[in-house]
Amino acid sequence: CTHYLFIVNVAGNSTLLTINAGDYIFYTDWAWTSYTVFSISQTLMLSVGACYYLTFTGVPGTATYYALIMTVYTWIAKGAWFSLGYPYDFIVVPVWLPSAMLLDLVYWATKKNKHSLILFGGVLVGMSLPLFNMVNLMTVADPLETAFKYPRPTLPPYMTPIEPQVGKFYNSPVALGAGAGAVLAVTFTALGCKLNTW
Repeated sequence: CTHYLFIVNVAGNSTLLTINAGDYIFYTDWAWTSYTVFSISQTLMLSVGACYYLTFTGVPGTATYYALIMTVYTWIAKGAWFSLGYPYDFIVVPVWLPSAMLLDLVYWATKKNKHSLILFGGVLVGMSLPLFNMVNLMTVADPLETAFKYPRPTLPPYMTPIEPQVGKFYNSPVALGAGAGAVLAVTFTALGCKLNTW
């Protein structure tokens, strides 16, 4: 029972982080920089929770189920935000399912080898999520237009939307996110597996 409560708790906290991590459409001037950082944070929350759940049950498919829990939680929370006046474009399609499917595939293909899951699964999730996240980002409206149309009175002055400096910091946020994610996600997946050995 404690394990299942932990899974629900991690899924809830994952959702809270990833909802806020999706807020980069408002951080217009830092869009690419924020995109890279938030892709890694979403990789963290997916990898740890999904690997914990997957190795706890030992059943390939539960990582995808975990991602589905995150997805449903996110739709509910963002639906509530939409009712409070957030733009509809802010309710974007969560992108964790394909990456979680890769985790399940590795676990199944390697006959439940935990070390292969950590190494291969971690690299695949780390490399794939920034790519799916960019597809996600391309479906939303122009960030600058959205930010001006839905001003946030609580924004500090330094976060006021200005003309974006795309490419000023990184030429390819997807490549940077995938490169960093491929390295870091191995550690994230290892942490998720380690949680089963309290």
